[in-house]
Amino acid sequence: MPLDQIPDEKEMSFLDHLEELRWHIIRSLIAVVVIAIVAFIGKDFVVGTLILGPSRTDFWTYRMMCQLADLIQSPALCVDTLTFELVSRKLSSQFMTHVSVSFVVGLILGFPYLFWEIWRFIKPGLRPKERKASRGATFSVSLLFMLGVSFGYFVIAPTVSLIVFGTGLLFQLPVIVYFLTKAGIVSSSLMKTYRKHAIIVILILGAIITPPDPFSQILIALPLMLLYQLSIAIAKRIEKREAKKLQTS
Repeated sequence: MPLDQIPDEKEMSFLDHLEELRWHIIRSLIAVVVIAIVAFIGKDFVVGTLILGPSRTDFWTYRMMCQLADLIQSPALCVDTLTFELVSRKLSSQFMTHVSVSFVVGLILGFPYLFWEIWRFIKPGLRPKERKASRGATFSVSLLFMLGVSFGYFVIAPTVSLIVFGTGLLFQLPVIVYFLTKAGIVSSSLMKTYRKHAIIVILILGAIITPPDPFSQILIALPLMLLYQLSIAIAKRIEKREAKKLQTS
């Protein structure tokens, strides 16, 4: 067969992968948009209950704080009065806020499906051992993301949707460390060595994604420090497992 008639398998394979990735992305975007449209239609619940929920004294966080205040005999912790006022300076600001909030709700609720689509694209390229080691990745990522979102909503900034989404992403630290350790890029000893540097980075991230007050920055920094310590333990466990495999092989 002439050389000019030989099919370029690598190029076709690459194009096929691009086409497959494109459809994974399209399905993910469709899911996000559909959820965003539902959130847009259900504005009474999304805005009235979720977004404006922290503006009322019966919000779950405030009720828990009042219970804690009664338990430790510290009335100052109880939030029983709130001063909350919505200000709209532009004609289109309410509509654009409604659109942006609906889109963020679509991203948050659609994140597990979005990750699952990405994982479906990545998984076939993994070795059997890597597939086995990453079993349950979608569940772990989704769980950590929702924990981060919940922490951001109920504790950090109940009325700022982008901060809630950002907090959910930051809670992915143990999953990221897991895969980096499996790839040999990160080790528990390296993370211990740079623990002080990591704390500084965490504090900076807390300052970036939270409102400009020290209390909120500390609130986001504390769980991230705990997650960093948990990530060290995860990396150490993986290293022990890999060392055991080398000894038995």
